[in-house]
Amino acid sequence: MSLNIIVLVKQIIDIDQIRNDQKTGEPILQNIPLRIENLSKNAIEAAVQLKEKNGGKVTCIIFGTDKSNTAMKEAYAMGVDEGHIITGYSGNNPYLTAKVIAEKIRAIGDYNIVILGNQSADSYTGLLPGLLSSMLDVSLLGNAVNIEADGEAIKIKRVLDERDEVISAKMPCVISVTQEINQPRLPPVLQIMAAGRKPINMEPAKIQVKAPSRVLSNLAPKSDRKREIYEDVDKGVETVAKAIRGEIR
Repeated sequence: MSLNIIVLVKQIIDIDQIRNDQKTGEPILQNIPLRIENLSKNAIEAAVQLKEKNGGKVTCIIFGTDKSNTAMKEAYAMGVDEGHIITGYSGNNPYLTAKVIAEKIRAIGDYNIVILGNQSADSYTGLLPGLLSSMLDVSLLGNAVNIEADGEAIKIKRVLDERDEVISAKMPCVISVTQEINQPRLPPVLQIMAAGRKPINMEPAKIQVKAPSRVLSNLAPKSDRKREIYEDVDKGVETVAKAIRGEIR
């Protein structure tokens, strides 16, 4: 059975390059490049592998900005067939994101699976898979480390603390993946060049939802170490040892 798969991709600033202003404590975001969030790459790889095994089509949705073209071209190079960028994203409001993406998925219509990362590196809320499942009224298979199509159903494996678990659901369904599911591919040069010639569908978000919360501060927490100088080395060693023993406990 061929599969129509929708993969959700999130573009974030490269958080490894963020530095804080030493005077104000605010993050310095100017001139930091954007990149595809790591778990979104796992989701793309999972979707493309399913297509390669079962046949079908992979459609990518990015809820981002007019600067998301680079991310979509990278998704194309990895094996995505069609891409949609919905502009108008601001902030990290999972409810707003879910409303906009669910509306787009309904507009696309015929799909079997929606695949996305189980969380994102810039917010870690982990709410989007459940919200989408509820809004689309389909089953959620969460934290997958393996995905297999089984007739009219999808079967996933997930790793729990004490055991592995295999669960399944009828399609259509939403699947969230963990980073352990695969190693995202590095596309060859020819695929990267071909990706640059593919059309990208871009449209503004049609749903405006007022955020139920707002960020009051994003300042880095202040930290100050206790400084003690011991002229008596033996006494200093004893104090340090007590502090270490206390941390271990």
